[in-house]
Amino acid sequence: MNATTLRVLSPVPTDIDIANSVEPHHISVIARKLNLNPNHYDLYGKYKAKVLLPVIDELKGTKDGFYVVVGGITPTPLGEGKSTTTVGLCQALGAFLDKKVITTLRQPSQGPTFGIKGGAAGGGYSQVIPMDEFNLHLTGDIHAITAANNLLAAAIDTRMFHESTQSDNALFNRLCAPNKKGNRRFNDVMHKRLKKLGITKLKPEDLTLEEVKRFARLDIDPETITWRRVMDVSDRFLRKITVGQGLDEKGLARETGFDISVASEIMAVLALTTSLADMRHRLGKMVIGNSRDGEPVTADDLGVGGALSVLMKDAINPTLMQTLEGTPVFVHAGPFANIAHGSSSIIADKIALKLVGPGGFVVTEAGFGSDIGIEKFMNIKCRYSGLRPQCAIIVATIRALKMHGGGPPVIAGKPLDPVYVTENVALVEAGCTNLARHIRCTKAYGVNVVVAINQFSTDTDAEIAVVRSAALAAGAYDAVLCTHHAHGGKGAINLGIAVQKACESATGSFNFLYPLDASIEDKIEAIATSYGACGVEYSKQAKKQIKMYTKQGFSGLPICMAKTQYSFSDNPAAKGAPTGFVLPIRDVRASIGAGFIYPLVGTMSTMPGLPTRPCFYDIDLDTVTGKVKGLS
Repeated sequence: MNATTLRVLSPVPTDIDIANSVEPHHISVIARKLNLNPNHYDLYGKYKAKVLLPVIDELKGTKDGFYVVVGGITPTPLGEGKSTTTVGLCQALGAFLDKKVITTLRQPSQGPTFGIKGGAAGGGYSQVIPMDEFNLHLTGDIHAITAANNLLAAAIDTRMFHESTQSDNALFNRLCAPNKKGNRRFNDVMHKRLKKLGITKLKPEDLTLEEVKRFARLDIDPETITWRRVMDVSDRFLRKITVGQGLDEKGLARETGFDISVASEIMAVLALTTSLADMRHRLGKMVIGNSRDGEPVTADDLGVGGALSVLMKDAINPTLMQTLEGTPVFVHAGPFANIAHGSSSIIADKIALKLVGPGGFVVTEAGFGSDIGIEKFMNIKCRYSGLRPQCAIIVATIRALKMHGGGPPVIAGKPLDPVYVTENVALVEAGCTNLARHIRCTKAYGVNVVVAINQFSTDTDAEIAVVRSAALAAGAYDAVLCTHHAHGGKGAINLGIAVQKACESATGSFNFLYPLDASIEDKIEAIATSYGACGVEYSKQAKKQIKMYTKQGFSGLPICMAKTQYSFSDNPAAKGAPTGFVLPIRDVRASIGAGFIYPLVGTMSTMPGLPTRPCFYDIDLDTVTGKVKGLS
């Protein structure tokens, strides 16, 4: 299949106009390019397909291609173009450098799409298409996560309701009700609870009264429940709600709230799972709170782990799409980059690495700057996947470096200060301290680092030269100017060449930031030190939670720091490369099913709000053509 030839216009049209100007290939054409036949995928319309898990087993003997992760410097609220760079690089590798390449990206939430940020399909002439399908329902994975999450939420409140109104024997008799033949038995999920309790008896009638009580009564402490309901819409008025106000639930009202769907632990489970069996195991061991005796209560304790797996059985298959220039894309999972690890799925990466094979490239993206995104990619995702990247890209813009050099605040929705659109070499040079720290932190993992300078029309040669010089001085393998937003893959050819050389010269060495058997505190402090902190301060609540998780046997999990993306420190206003600060840990929570502990540095909102003028003002449907208008 020949690459799609782009007709590039200047000035660059809107993203949706560019996306609508290119007729996508039927997805079966993209699949054939990867040697996938119709038995390997299920079609979802003409331009999307779910690639099925057995592909991994068929390709087991094939060697992997090169693995590349894209991160960035500490961003402005406008973003610095990581997704656009990821897509543009892959268009360059596939359409111009004749390499086998697959892009692996997160599925975006509809919250930001209709809110303040817009979509996440890339931008300009480096996009995933159809862009509207990518940014909206896609193949329904987020809807499946929403349904599964809320089923578990309903199971929690319902279980507390029934336990409050029934005796131990009544509960037990209903849980182990006789089948049509009059026989009572434990079903599969109940055996998991029996094993957890150390009860080896196989028949319900053999349990003692004490064992009946322990099995049937979870005795959930409402004050410890961490599981909340979710929806894929930004709605600030659902951040705090009261449930149980109906007449039938009298006396059981409690405060809870909604998160946005991508903040659900089930999304993180999907992103970190390695197989159907692994997903079932992770979903079942998700902890929703504690009993009044301090024991963790899981989804399997509630009997719902199997049902959650059924709701997620199709979502585990990655979605195949394409770029504007006809290169393949896997879209799969979209965990929050703050309270979760912010990377697309392990399964998509593993399938992609086999499909491209030796000499091919899989390029994936890590959320936010490298202090959050690449750190979590390396220490969480790579631990569970067993995969090791050969190259990491750090995307930088002159605009963001000027901000880090002391420029005025960059505020989404407001015009840029003139300093950002006129030459100021001194400001750029001062801001390169931020870039240098990101390079050094990323090199510490043992990978080659290539800096992608994402060029804007107002950037000058002198400013670009300063960035390139600073990047090389900080240890970057190369620093390359890119114009992929304006020119598509053609504008990222030099980046593609640099990435290829960086991968081919990789030593194969790899270092984690901390060992898993270190204490929770030691792991937190290792990450804080990489930020430039001189120490860590724990609140009373954080100390209590660390003690509890250690007692419960969860201290061997990796750490997922939940902190602002706008600074190395906890203070979003501290730009550049701050040092000597003490990192405050307000609270410590856990996603046991996903497999990480997440300390809260400051306050993290898990349900965005809509701005005064949301993006939905611009979005409409052309009722003549059926095409979407105004999506960005």
